[in-house]
Amino acid sequence: MTITDEDCLAETLAFNEQFEAAAASRPARGQTPSASTLALLRRNRVGGDTPPVRLAHAQGRVVEGGVKVRTFVPDRVDGVYLHIHGGGWAFGSADGQDERLWRLAVQARLAVVSVEYRLAPEHPFPAGPDDCEAAARWLVEHAATEFGTERLLIGGESAGAHLSVVTLLRLRDRHGITGAFRAANLLFGPYDLSMTPSQRSFGSRRLLSNTDSLRSTYGLFTPGMGAEQRRDPEVSPLFANLAGLPPARIVIGTEDPLLDDSLFLAGRWQAAGAPAQLGVVAGAMHGFTLFPLTITEREHQRERDFLATV
Repeated sequence: MTITDEDCLAETLAFNEQFEAAAASRPARGQTPSASTLALLRRNRVGGDTPPVRLAHAQGRVVEGGVKVRTFVPDRVDGVYLHIHGGGWAFGSADGQDERLWRLAVQARLAVVSVEYRLAPEHPFPAGPDDCEAAARWLVEHAATEFGTERLLIGGESAGAHLSVVTLLRLRDRHGITGAFRAANLLFGPYDLSMTPSQRSFGSRRLLSNTDSLRSTYGLFTPGMGAEQRRDPEVSPLFANLAGLPPARIVIGTEDPLLDDSLFLAGRWQAAGAPAQLGVVAGAMHGFTLFPLTITEREHQRERDFLATV
């Protein structure tokens, strides 16, 4: 394992301390939030009182199967990136990162298609995976007509990384589709919802994600399931046969409770025969790319370079 960005470690750890101090003044999230609490959390998940910037040239549309997507199409398009947002399967939206996704589209010369998948707990498993699968199939069938290219990429952050792997497995197992997506870009995803050792041992540190918050989101996404049921490969892709999947870029921070998930997935990905580029960021907490840090700018550049050249 190679750890990157150690020259930024002091800045990164100082930010973590500030984040924890601010979080200590807020009530801890309960295991089963009420509808009103869930609505408040959704409004304040990233930006607090400041709503995300929504760009006029990002277009919403509905594709086959009734799935909503948000598209970002620059003047030059050399490929299509199917982006799946994070948020514990219960938060986030396709229009929550317009500025970042537009910048990625322009600089990597990609049409970006972000999936507005249905959220738990109103729509628990398998609703979100169903929507992502439908969007991916639509791209496989229509990218050449819609965007002038068949070069497809997939990826996302946190729950979006999980859903990206699940989508690739569904394409392979349900439709016999392999090789349609050239690469997977997977940032700090949970791949074992029965909980890896790092998830269980992380504890209650008030960073963006911890042991308690993971248990809570798993309960929202897969209500009524026990640990053994959550080991089903359709729920936890770490337990799946990974043969036939494309090259992957897997990113995780050392202060993320999901550290083991990425380490284990990278090893199994490589053992299944596909390249897996593992990036472990020194001191980074879960979701670090949401915040104005040196490591965030570096990660965005590495992401753009990977998606532009793979």
